[in-house]
Amino acid sequence: MAHETPVVKVEVRDKTGTTYARRLRKSGRLPATIYSKGTDPISVSVNEIEILRYLHDGNHVMELDNGDGTPATVLVKDLQFGYLGDNLIHVDFARVDLKQVVTVTMTLELTGQPISATAAGAVLEVPRPQIEIECMVKDIPDSIKVDLTTVESVFTIGDLDLPDGVRAILDPERHIAHVTIVQEEVEQDVEAVEGEEATPEVISDSTEGSTEESTEGDG
Repeated sequence: MAHETPVVKVEVRDKTGTTYARRLRKSGRLPATIYSKGTDPISVSVNEIEILRYLHDGNHVMELDNGDGTPATVLVKDLQFGYLGDNLIHVDFARVDLKQVVTVTMTLELTGQPISATAAGAVLEVPRPQIEIECMVKDIPDSIKVDLTTVESVFTIGDLDLPDGVRAILDPERHIAHVTIVQEEVEQDVEAVEGEEATPEVISDSTEGSTEESTEGDG
């Protein structure tokens, strides 16, 4: 991690439920839950502005301090958003050790555009804007940057420049981004349809033969 682990002050809450959570959010705090292996989950609340700032900065690991003098090292496990998907309403944390190996989903920071994407009919597609990586908690990168400027037509997971100790989970041949020529595909489809229309329909004479045989048999 390029920057220091942020310390977030939390308040333990003994109440749960939709009504209480809504009241918390109106007061500027978000309900959260801390999960630990072998122990019951702990319900807490965090300052909304503070947690959003850290999340926006790419912090996946944080120190949660409830004032007892022993901050807990946690990994952001899950973010829950409202039904419109534009407001954070709950955060799940998982207690971890800095040397623990974990799997994290990272959103790639894509910049630039392949030269081939400027051609007529060309479209840049990004089928995989996020990837799963595996590494120790202490090695989780703040971000994974991808510059597509020098890419010819395809950028795969294997082309990523990952930090030491970080491994991508998926096959390295999987596409992160590629350039598709839409115009050529449309022309090929049109030619295929025209070719089918130009083919004359062949009427089988098997019916005629069957009729003649039937007639001869009746005689």
